[in-house]
Amino acid sequence: MTSYSKLPAILVLEDGTVYHGKAAGKIGTTTGEICFNTGTTGYQEIFTDPSYFGQIMVTTNAHIGNYGVDEDDTESNKIQIAGLVCKNYNINYSRKMADSSIQTYFEEQNLVGISDIDTRSLVRHIRDKGAMNAIISSENLDVESLKTELAKVPSMAGLELSSTVSTTEPYFYGDEDAAVRIAVLDLGIKRNILRNFDTRQVYAKVFPAKTSFAEMEAWGADGYFISNGPGDPSAMDYAINTVKEILAADKPMFGICLGHQILALANGIRTEKMFNGHRGINHPVKNIIANRCEITSQNHGFGVVREDIENSKDIEVTHINLNDDSIEGIRVKGKKAFSVQYHPESSPGPHDSRYLFDEFVSMVKA
Repeated sequence: MTSYSKLPAILVLEDGTVYHGKAAGKIGTTTGEICFNTGTTGYQEIFTDPSYFGQIMVTTNAHIGNYGVDEDDTESNKIQIAGLVCKNYNINYSRKMADSSIQTYFEEQNLVGISDIDTRSLVRHIRDKGAMNAIISSENLDVESLKTELAKVPSMAGLELSSTVSTTEPYFYGDEDAAVRIAVLDLGIKRNILRNFDTRQVYAKVFPAKTSFAEMEAWGADGYFISNGPGDPSAMDYAINTVKEILAADKPMFGICLGHQILALANGIRTEKMFNGHRGINHPVKNIIANRCEITSQNHGFGVVREDIENSKDIEVTHINLNDDSIEGIRVKGKKAFSVQYHPESSPGPHDSRYLFDEFVSMVKA
């Protein structure tokens, strides 16, 4: 491992704001939409979550890297974030289960980051100004040239990214002899979703993002799951059409995060880019059907339009966010189809909402 932690680095935001810090990970330059996660643990799960593809992550927790890296703590087969911004970057770690340091991990996977940033100031700025693109560099410290490069980076709005992170070939997960078979449309799925199905005796076949309903149906699925993933849901006509076909066939269906947005779009509900989005592991959500609160793990920069749902005869709201009253869950009237905006599988985060997997499996068996 080579330590680059004392070399200078620079962060430039789309609005011209500049932060100076120290290099973390690989020496280089990276770009993406900057966002922040308020979780106090689980940095490796966050780094490997495909929903973060194309985004520069700001961690509000003061220490990153202090418990190293463990292969078992990944949500996909590689780092998905475009870059990291943190306060204290810890190359030394203390955990017997760890396989390596965060610096070794970043170098091996070519991840560029910056540390020694006043992340409180940065998060307040992003919170007030909204989501925007950014550039990190530890090889070029010329602000004007970095601004020129940053101007070339497209907005997340309108980007279709799921086909980039999705599996390229179908694969199976779980016990082949399980009583329930679920077809999973992989738009950027997290491994812990599949683990949750497996613990409920579900045999899953995971299909690439652009797989047709006919191909999945030919496998003989009892139900369908539409996964989380990155990018703008309104740019994903292929997934919207697939979900429309699943609904028309009256098959049981469950969607999480991006899958929630796709289900909404398939029912004529628009989606919109949020000012900041929700990213963290302590977001309060009310299940208005059961009249109870859940503390949830969240990661999304787009949401469904409340006005459209309120005017819809086909969609019913099931969950709302208690911080901003945004829509967190819906179900389709007269169908065995429902979805949530947040992540009931957590990883990282609380387990309050894992009952949703039980409800889906029960729905499939009914």
